[in-house]
Formats: sequence, C-alpha cells, structure tokens
Amino acid sequence: MADPRTTLYKEVINLVSRLKAIAPHKLSGPKGLWENGMDIVDVVDIILAVEKKFDVVIPDEVPVYSIDDLVNYLQLRRAS
Repeated sequence: MADPRTTLYKEVINLVSRLKAIAPHKLSGPKGLWENGMDIVDVVDIILAVEKKFDVVIPDEVPVYSIDDLVNYLQLRRAS
C-alpha cells in the first residue's frame, strides 16, 4: 500500500505540472515555486486549483512557497 503522503505529493505535483506545463520531475525536491520560474499570479492559480481539487481553503496567512508547503497543509487539514 502506498504511503498517503507520497500519494498526496504525487497528486499535487501532477496538478501543478498540468496547470503550469512544467515537467513533474522539475517540481519535485526542495525547490520553491519561484525557483521554477513562477510568479505570484502562478502561485495564486496553483493555490486556487489545489483548493478546488481537495475541497479546502488555504488561508492567506499560510505560507506556500513549495510543493512541500502545499502537501503539509493538506495533510494537516486531513488530520483534523
């Protein structure tokens, strides 16, 4: 059985990859979204897509700088 975090991570990577036309392997790892050439508008688009797909609201005060940040937030929401 797959690790839930790994599955969630792959789902977020695939969503961002499709949304921004970036190869999934370029999004994995510790790189921040800005290091992949994204700007604030791209990040807002990604947040909105994640919110819609996972039926959550990511508050403005939650720092979202990387795929890991998104996955960590989603895991916290699922745990509560």
